[in-house]
Amino acid sequence: MKPKKNALPQHWLVKSEPDAYAWLDLVRDGRTAWTGVRNYQARIHLNTMQPGDQVLFYESVTTKAVVGLTEVTRPAFADTTADEPGWVAVELKAIRAFARPVTLAQIKAEPALAKVALLRQSRLSVLPLSSEEFALIAALGA
Repeated sequence: MKPKKNALPQHWLVKSEPDAYAWLDLVRDGRTAWTGVRNYQARIHLNTMQPGDQVLFYESVTTKAVVGLTEVTRPAFADTTADEPGWVAVELKAIRAFARPVTLAQIKAEPALAKVALLRQSRLSVLPLSSEEFALIAALGA
């Protein structure tokens, strides 16, 4: 069952290892199917995403920073890279790079971000953000 379309855009953070798919890859491609997610909780988040939702792009492992803003352009659809049914992807479009990457250290040091899912569920690759968390991280990167 598909979730109902939300009245207001939601906010998210997706994580990718730069060696697998970097921010510059998304900028080059313009948009991409966000495939390869194989975590049940992340799948729930992907199924909830709707066109217009804003998504922060976090480069993990080496960069460890939010580096850009994307937008959902296509809601959940079957992930063609999956070997079994039920896994989904969404389509993301690059919107803009951050003027200053927002590092994991900055996020940890900001009291208003103490409860951000990135810190509590560090291994999850698709995370929800509150409007306030999203706005603060975006402001730090402006």
